[in-house]
Amino acid sequence: MLHILGYLKRSWKAVALIFVLLIFQASCDLTLPQFTSDLVDIGIQQNGIEHLAPVEMRQQTMEDLLLLTDDDSGDMVRSFYELKDGRYVCKFTDEDSLEAMDACLRMPLVLLDTIEATGDIDLDALRAQLASGEITPEHLNGLRNELEETLAGQSVSALTQRAVVRTQEEYEAMGYDLHEMQMDYLLTTGGKMLALSLGMVAAAILVGFLASRTAAGLAMHLRESLFTRVVSFGNEEMTKFSTASLITRSTNDIQQVQMVIVMLLRIVLYAPILGIGGILRVMRTETGMTWIIAVAVIAVMALVAVLMGVAMPRFKKMQVLIDNLNLVAREILTGLPVIRAFSRETYEEARFDGANTALMRTQMFTNRIMTFMMPCMMLIMNLVTVGIVWFGAHGVELGNMQVGDMMAFITYTMQIIMSFLMISMISIMLPRAGVAANRINEVLATEPRIRDKAKVKDDKLTTCRGEVRFEDVSFRYPDADADVLEHISFTAKPGQTTAIIGSTGAGKSSLLNLIPRFFDVSYGRITIDGVDIRDLSLHKLHEILGYIPQKGILFSGDIESNLKFGGSDIPDEKMVQAAEIAQATEFIESKPERYQTPIAQGGTNVSGGQKQRLSIARAIAKNPKIYLFDDSFSALDYKTDAALRHALAERVHDVTTIIVAQRISTILHAEQIVVLDEGKVAGIGTHDELMRTCATYQEIARSQLSEKELGGMNA
Repeated sequence: MLHILGYLKRSWKAVALIFVLLIFQASCDLTLPQFTSDLVDIGIQQNGIEHLAPVEMRQQTMEDLLLLTDDDSGDMVRSFYELKDGRYVCKFTDEDSLEAMDACLRMPLVLLDTIEATGDIDLDALRAQLASGEITPEHLNGLRNELEETLAGQSVSALTQRAVVRTQEEYEAMGYDLHEMQMDYLLTTGGKMLALSLGMVAAAILVGFLASRTAAGLAMHLRESLFTRVVSFGNEEMTKFSTASLITRSTNDIQQVQMVIVMLLRIVLYAPILGIGGILRVMRTETGMTWIIAVAVIAVMALVAVLMGVAMPRFKKMQVLIDNLNLVAREILTGLPVIRAFSRETYEEARFDGANTALMRTQMFTNRIMTFMMPCMMLIMNLVTVGIVWFGAHGVELGNMQVGDMMAFITYTMQIIMSFLMISMISIMLPRAGVAANRINEVLATEPRIRDKAKVKDDKLTTCRGEVRFEDVSFRYPDADADVLEHISFTAKPGQTTAIIGSTGAGKSSLLNLIPRFFDVSYGRITIDGVDIRDLSLHKLHEILGYIPQKGILFSGDIESNLKFGGSDIPDEKMVQAAEIAQATEFIESKPERYQTPIAQGGTNVSGGQKQRLSIARAIAKNPKIYLFDDSFSALDYKTDAALRHALAERVHDVTTIIVAQRISTILHAEQIVVLDEGKVAGIGTHDELMRTCATYQEIARSQLSEKELGGMNA
């Protein structure tokens, strides 16, 4: 999870903007329930009258209300109203002033409504008695307190409703059209709700766009970083991570991270904002039912904890099973000709089916766990709704709550639970994405052992002659118990061919792979013109080498793009010359499109010999100072082999040629032959010298040459 958050650092501006938009969206979302409550409570029940304090009242009503207020409240009421044309008009329209007036006039309006309904008290007579001194203000205060005691059992909500009814009667008495007032309020409030909804939709669209764009950009950056790191890996790191695993990490794992980043930016950030905002709004409703939310949240968290505890191990296992499936599929598809030749289709199908079934069972298990979540969540939400309606109905009946408040409470509760639901659903995806992020970071955090030094000595090879020297070189593979090569020393000089021969497993290819630093020597050193190859940058080292692997590798494109793989600046004349030397011109010219002939992925549309000749031509076209042939003539017939070596010796001068070979006929005329036996040098010399002095070479020669050929050579 920390790795995923770390990826977002480079897009902090977009994340900050998304956060601001989510706050705006949540604010709109949380405001809508209050408007819904107002539509019911004010728009419908109160005919659109928002405040119980009249904005305008008759002079008689004002005098009656002042009679029913204490001195402090009376002074405040007088300060809020002014007399105009025989009516008292409120001087202020701001919300704070109107709410203060509501608090002052709530009880006086209810008392006035009660007195008018019962007719027990004559307010005009009471006012006259107060003016004449028959009663004192204290007597009036006692009367007011007695009336208030009769209303002590009613809630503030009930008192507010009664006060609003009295205000409606006042408006009707003054000739106001209550229906018009109601419609104005409903349309105004509905317009505000529509504007909020549109704002919320616009914010959601922008958040979705920015989240998708950010996640896609991060995924592209991850793929690029991962590919760059993998390209820098040596053979040791490639052995640690299988090719199938690296492909999975570059595709499926990054896709998982991309999907979760979108969810994080759209849901995980939004859910806490919505949930906290909903809790704050619920606390302001003063319904006394907040305990229902606490119970619901605890139930949701308990459900998620159980599901996560069961599903987490399977999510971790799923990525490993995907790796295994890719590995099996890659092996089968790569080795399809061999599988057919040995009639092993049924066995391989069963092997693939086993890997596929194992992945399917794990996915089915996690999917079943996921299917439990939504029904359980809906059950909790429905039970919560029933509970709110049940207890809220009692509150409405007792006058402690209005219908709109109950509706708003239900909506806020659903928003709170939905926020937890969203986080819960994401929490199911996070473990798998966390595993994927760890796998990606495992590759990114792996530093290749073979890399450039902080200070390289490329300037010492500005003019490279190409002399390669092995100085007491020993080598063992990582984690191996014994050396593959021991105390190898020889010099390959420019203008000469140095051949390396030996039995299978003698270490020939291992020795050659040390020169381009596919592996580093364990002991000793290899120099080019006296400079240790470890002191050169890899770019400089590979620039002066022409490497032809044992297995010819071509890339999708055409023949020209493959021959110019060493650099797009290679001229056509050089490309054609390289093809002539590699004996590839004949089959290239026979094709209708010649050098523009398409090459399939891996060179599957050319033969093994053609592929090898194109690989040799590719290295020649690069014009290197040192040629490394890793048994690169094995797929060529004797005639083509001889013609190629003759053309190479005739037209490529002053270069160092190192050849790993199995056939003695390929290296007969080499100026120097290094014979390897079990990783050690068994002999160094020309063919004639080795036939006289090296038993290992003689044994190889007898296994490949006839007695007549051997006799002719000995003579």
